[in-house]
Order: sequence, then structure tokens, then C-alpha cells
Amino acid sequence: MAEEQIKENTVEEAHAHFHSPEAKKKQLNRISKAIGHLKHVKTMIENDEDCADVLMQISAVDAALRSLGKEIISEHMTHCIVHAIENGDTKEVEEFKKAIDRFL
Repeated sequence: MAEEQIKENTVEEAHAHFHSPEAKKKQLNRISKAIGHLKHVKTMIENDEDCADVLMQISAVDAALRSLGKEIISEHMTHCIVHAIENGDTKEVEEFKKAIDRFL
């Protein structure tokens, strides 16, 4: 039992959650743009602009967020999940599968 606990702790410690600064900067830029679009949607609603135009902007925000989500999935798979598998961290893989199910 104690041996299993040591192994679990080693696996968790071995998997450091780290993303490249370039990837983070790209993702933060994308979310900033989506926030800007969303603020514009708020202004459009406040100004009683055409509903069709508002819906088009909401669609653009939704597409931007989905695109960001796909990028994060890709980044997570190529770095975090690969490292987790190499270290035998099946818990990380299961958690990621659950996150993808919620995202989709």
C-alpha cells in the first residue's frame, strides 16, 4: 500500500503542468480579441442595434472561443498528455477525456 502511494506521488510530481511562453501569449491574445468582440456585442445590445447583426457578432465570438478551445486541446495533447503517458499518469489522461467531453 505504501509503495503504491509513493508511486502515485512520484507520478504526480513528475508531471509538471507547463506551457511554452509563445503558446500562452498566442492564447491570451486570442482570448483578448474574443473579449473585445464580446464587449462590442454588449454595446450593440445597449444601443438597440439590429438583432441579426448582434447574432452575427455572437456567432463570431462563439467561433473564436471554439477555435481557442481546439488550440488548447492540441497544445495539451502534444505536451501535457504526452508527458503524462510517458510517466504513467492515467489520472491526467482520464481528466483530459472528461474535459473534452464537456467542451464538445
